[in-house]
Amino acid sequence: MSSVRRITPDEAKQLCDEEGYVYLDVRTEEEFAAGHPKGAHNVPFLFATSGGARPNTLFGDEVSRLYEKARPIVVGCKSGARSLKAAELMIDLGFSRIVELRAGYDGARSPFGQLVEEGWLAKGYPVESGADDGAYAALLPAEGNAKP
Repeated sequence: MSSVRRITPDEAKQLCDEEGYVYLDVRTEEEFAAGHPKGAHNVPFLFATSGGARPNTLFGDEVSRLYEKARPIVVGCKSGARSLKAAELMIDLGFSRIVELRAGYDGARSPFGQLVEEGWLAKGYPVESGADDGAYAALLPAEGNAKP
């Protein structure tokens, strides 16, 4: 059983707005650029490559360089699978204020693809698109990241 506290989009929005949590989007750079929570940071847990998804082997090092271990962070992805693994890894690395957005950006789905919980986007919370200050390349210059 996971030691990660899994929260709803409503709780994530409140933590970001009222308690100073940063939203860490662990989706690919392409997914992030297509749309993400306003003000989010992006450190991909996986990279999209021509041969399929490839793990970001430096993910732990990269988040450790970006954030203090006590920094309050909401970890989110598309539907909650990658973000749960990323949040568990961050807790193992000593991060102490990690929560995970269980429905992700797009929403949680059943094994049959049926929406079971709305995500950040469907809730109508602020989003933006494109590469911005929170984009992976802006946070971690090319010489300091694992981008393929």
